[in-house]
Amino acid sequence: MAKLLYFARLRETLGVSGEELELSETVVDVKSLIALLRQRGGAWETELAAGKIFRIAINQEMAEPDSAIRNGDEIAIFPPVTGG
Repeated sequence: MAKLLYFARLRETLGVSGEELELSETVVDVKSLIALLRQRGGAWETELAAGKIFRIAINQEMAEPDSAIRNGDEIAIFPPVTGG
């Protein structure tokens, strides 16, 4: 089971701040996780679409599309943040 956390715009649009998700054997990296979440359709497909800007962190470390994920990981998905 992986713990997914959604922040800022994503939390508001998706209507959820987090969830526990059992990772199937086909979900092995960030790219395959995002593909699985997009299959939910609606706001999931829109907000996580190719070309949309968002970041992923695995266990509080920035991740790339080919970064491996495993059950037990904490995966945060968030839009880029600017500061002043």
